[in-house]
Amino acid sequence: MKVIAVANQKGGVGKTTTAINLAACLAEIGKRVLLIDTDPQANATSGLGVAVAPGGSLLPVLLGEKSIREQIAPTPFPHLDLIPSELELATIETAFAGSDSPLFHLRDALEPLRAGEGYEIVLLDTPPSLGLLMANALAAADLVLIPLQCEYYALEGLSKILELLGKLDAMGGKNGRRILGILMTMFDVRTNLSQQVLEDVRRHVPDLLFRTIIPRSVRLAEAPSHGKPITAYDPSSVGAASYRHFCSEFLARLSA
Repeated sequence: MKVIAVANQKGGVGKTTTAINLAACLAEIGKRVLLIDTDPQANATSGLGVAVAPGGSLLPVLLGEKSIREQIAPTPFPHLDLIPSELELATIETAFAGSDSPLFHLRDALEPLRAGEGYEIVLLDTPPSLGLLMANALAAADLVLIPLQCEYYALEGLSKILELLGKLDAMGGKNGRRILGILMTMFDVRTNLSQQVLEDVRRHVPDLLFRTIIPRSVRLAEAPSHGKPITAYDPSSVGAASYRHFCSEFLARLSA
């Protein structure tokens, strides 16, 4: 089982869109996938058509009140399960305030899933902040996938998450980079800015950049409001084709 955090502290970069659609594409080809929504805004939860329910999130797991398996909910899509989120998950910041090891609760909670047979891939959708929920997800992950929008300040945001990863690795005793790759999102072929940002990232971190580029798409933006990934909402769209292509590249890099 591989645990992948989909992370970027900046909001609006296509992080949840990537988590939902990568999970759906993996499930579509028969992979057993668990998506964990660690963002109190619960966008990944509603984006898969699952109702937000009090007590149904990671919160009681992180507090030691329930096991992680108790919180797993089915989705309408075969092979894809979900641990939903809820607004109350934000209170964990206060609950962890006096903890001796506040960064490693999620890592410890995932151990029963690692020990058992079931999921091949666990995806963690993270909040757009550098708080304890983001830190817990990064500390629990084997690898990190960074969606990066083709917009100004993209490299500035990238440097901050790389710095945070370095600090967490040092605290957790992990050595070396754990970045699976950087996925460029919201690429607008009509603008010079998108091409310029892409070239900047390619020049600075060429080895980390995925070849697949996710375009800016109205259909991709519409899909979450219908509670569906793009592969279910509009299977023949450019967005669906892009995420299926990325899924293949993701698996190839994961097994390399």
